[in-house]
Amino acid sequence: MTHDTEHQVTTPGDITPEALAGLGGGEIAYVRSIRSEDVASLFPQAPQLAPGMTLFTLHAADGTPILLTDSREAALANAMQHELVTVSVH
Repeated sequence: MTHDTEHQVTTPGDITPEALAGLGGGEIAYVRSIRSEDVASLFPQAPQLAPGMTLFTLHAADGTPILLTDSREAALANAMQHELVTVSVH
């Protein structure tokens, strides 16, 4: 068995935010759910929301928050409107 030592395996912790932002040339985004209690950390300008709500955020590939909404469908529609390709993240 031959081992190729010239190739490196990249793990998620190895990717810098700058490198991640460059993926897809600014055309990739993802949607994630967020609790209303956590909104202020991503959207400091947002009004205070009632606790216990599930909301959805649209993020650029580098994690920059773009949009806050009350439905996943609205976040996906916004991504399509701005010609962003959404990817699934887990």
